[in-house]
Amino acid sequence: MLVVLPSLRPAGALAAVAAVAAALALPGCGGVPAPRPAADGRLQVVTTVSPITSIVAEVAGGLADVRGLIPEGADSHTFEPPPSAAKTLARADVVFVNGLKLEDPTRDLAKANLKRGGEVVELGTQTIPPDQYLYDFSFPKSAGKPNPHLWTNPPYAKDYARIARDTLARRDPAHAAQYAANYDRFAAQVDGLDAAMQAASATVPRRDLLTYHDAYAYFARHYDWTVIGAIQISSFEDPTPKEVAGLVRQVRQVGVPAIFGSEVFPSKVLSEIGAEAGVRYVDKLRDDDLPGKPGGPEHSWLGLMKLDFVTMVSNLGGDASALQALPVTTPDPATYPQ
Repeated sequence: MLVVLPSLRPAGALAAVAAVAAALALPGCGGVPAPRPAADGRLQVVTTVSPITSIVAEVAGGLADVRGLIPEGADSHTFEPPPSAAKTLARADVVFVNGLKLEDPTRDLAKANLKRGGEVVELGTQTIPPDQYLYDFSFPKSAGKPNPHLWTNPPYAKDYARIARDTLARRDPAHAAQYAANYDRFAAQVDGLDAAMQAASATVPRRDLLTYHDAYAYFARHYDWTVIGAIQISSFEDPTPKEVAGLVRQVRQVGVPAIFGSEVFPSKVLSEIGAEAGVRYVDKLRDDDLPGKPGGPEHSWLGLMKLDFVTMVSNLGGDASALQALPVTTPDPATYPQ
């Protein structure tokens, strides 16, 4: 089914790009291993999506056991935690979730299984007030779910780290100074990324973004980009030739030099649309699946943002050299389910 997306441009600007329905259907996952017993007194921390796991692990610095719950590559919007997750959550001192309706089943399971003294911390909900929530074609206000992808905006990711710092220090005051130092180091890296992206954005002739998923709304607001639409697959069925032709016409009308797909979920249909429209189809973006493998040098929130920002800027005619020069963080000891 072909769904026409309303444009995010001001009135009188180009009409919207189309989408092929709502969200990727993803395979299920297996059980979730339980965290290490807290016999040594270390905090047991559970997180949800991998960018949050990485940010929290940067602040924890190995002083707390940090374990992700949602497998990398899974659809965080539809993920249903397996029964084994209840045991993992029941042993956690702190459960960090994004909030903004992203992972409600996991949050609800956590609240139902918290051990005495445990807590659920909603990072996104504490970062911005409701009047700053963004609603758009993928997340209409009428559905009651705002766009939850705050972590693609670096200053918001730094807020996530600040909340993690304060929470960990409150729960483990003996290591408060180390958590603060870890946060300061991470915040400096975020500031460096932000400054590099500000400089790179200024070199992009036309900052119009058409992606596979509506994950960059807060990024766009911060860097003065325009999200003109998202092309998404709702099922494993391909659109009809007539629907593909309609998408091609709309991409040509918008006039972007490149459209962006997912490295994790490549699509032959999107590749065909790019070829027929005469624009580059770049299937390198990710929104909550870190690049590389756990323990690798780029497997981090910073590595993820650097990959996405370099990909966007360079393929839209900008200079990404300031971003490419940024070092990535060292591997963290968090557990990332695959």
